[in-house]
Amino acid sequence: MERTIHCPHCGGGIVQYANPVPTTDVIIYDPERGVVIVRRRNEPHGYALPGGFVDEGESVEAAAVREAREETSLEVRLTGLLGVYSRPDRDPRSHTLSVVFVGRALHPDALRAGDDAAEAAFYSLDALPSPIVFDHADILQDFREVLAGRRSLAHVQPHECG
Repeated sequence: MERTIHCPHCGGGIVQYANPVPTTDVIIYDPERGVVIVRRRNEPHGYALPGGFVDEGESVEAAAVREAREETSLEVRLTGLLGVYSRPDRDPRSHTLSVVFVGRALHPDALRAGDDAAEAAFYSLDALPSPIVFDHADILQDFREVLAGRRSLAHVQPHECG
């Protein structure tokens, strides 16, 4: 959305764009352990999938791997694309859109909270902590549909790690 605001100094028009902010989330899944959920250190407080904002010049795939590593200390290999979630009210802070991936931890025993995560742990999909924030409960329900064979994952574009 485009709008024009006026410069307080010269009165000239400045075009300002209000667009959704790109984010990414990762369902780190281990069939024996469940999914990785983090307890958020910052507002909104609660439990969430590991994820965060995509940096300028960064692919969403690289951002997903980076955010997973920053919040969980895990090296993650992305195995599929679950979907894009963009409901305007999905994040109470601002309008975001999230590209959500599924991945697996290369060394699941290395799980440790970091960055914006106060805690990180594997949880069974049948015993998730509460409250789950954002629209992550809906995302996890969609993932249950994948595990039940009623929905499939899309291919993930290869990315460079760094």
